[in-house]
Amino acid sequence: MVEHRHAAQEDICAEGVALYSRALHEGRVPAGEAADLPCLLRAGLLHPDLDDTRWLRPVAPVLALPRLLHTIAEDVARQRRAEARLVEVFAPLVRIDSRRTGAQGTPTISVHSGLDRIRQTITATMADSSGELLAIQPHISHTQAAPDSRADALTRDQEFLDRGGRIRTIYQHTLRHSPSVRARYEQLKGDAEARTLDEVTDRLLIMDRSVAFIPANANRSLALEIRQPALVEFLATAFDRLWRLATPLYPEGFPQRPPDGITPRQRAIARLLVEGHTDTVVADRLGMNVRTARVHIAKLASALGSDSRAQLGYLIATSGILDQQGVAE
Repeated sequence: MVEHRHAAQEDICAEGVALYSRALHEGRVPAGEAADLPCLLRAGLLHPDLDDTRWLRPVAPVLALPRLLHTIAEDVARQRRAEARLVEVFAPLVRIDSRRTGAQGTPTISVHSGLDRIRQTITATMADSSGELLAIQPHISHTQAAPDSRADALTRDQEFLDRGGRIRTIYQHTLRHSPSVRARYEQLKGDAEARTLDEVTDRLLIMDRSVAFIPANANRSLALEIRQPALVEFLATAFDRLWRLATPLYPEGFPQRPPDGITPRQRAIARLLVEGHTDTVVADRLGMNVRTARVHIAKLASALGSDSRAQLGYLIATSGILDQQGVAE
């Protein structure tokens, strides 16, 4: 038995076309063969043989085609009438919403789907801006970006700087020695600065403190475009506070290692260890793999003279290293 999907009147499946073709060649086909092909009867391509209802005869194509096209034209006209009715109904509702939001009917939060669509929207928004771009780029957001995507972002950002804009970006400490990050700031010409923190939020872009973009799902295939002033101001204020806490990366330099031998990265790990986090959580929050985190933990244990994990926690708490402030390794 042929599995036949439900179809519109003008849709004819491949099996239906084959049976109709055979009916044209042979003059008729058994009615039972069309039982599983209702599209032929809906389209009016076969009709019962008046002399013997066990058979179906074909309708001439020159008669069937105009009738089917007329049906489609009627459907299109019906859809257009429905569109006109919807526009008529929604017009006053849009005006009400425009007065309520003060945004001429533009949604204050929009959802964009697909990486290409998201990049296009960000690029278009930046093209209309020449003020300030604030960005937070976590480790995973930068390292998983394709090379061509980073190249497009570099071109987009340079055009923004050429229009007199300024760029402020916060990365994680694990990207301080990233060749791609260093190459980026060696190529950018203009008012661009970068700083780093042990931990950052998920990806965030704020343009002219009037529109923000944030991921809307884990794999970043959905993004929210936020134009609600209070929300954008909140995000910009959070960025400003993180910026003041962050360690300069570009254009300012930084010392490589503090005199006590405990690096700021190891202090960040120590802080998470005394909070009771596992190696996996520590690595995830600091933007490194578990093996690298364990190497740092081993170095920290060696520096403090610890022989066990339990002793390491005690020595961290009593050594005073968490009270010290340093810059990134």
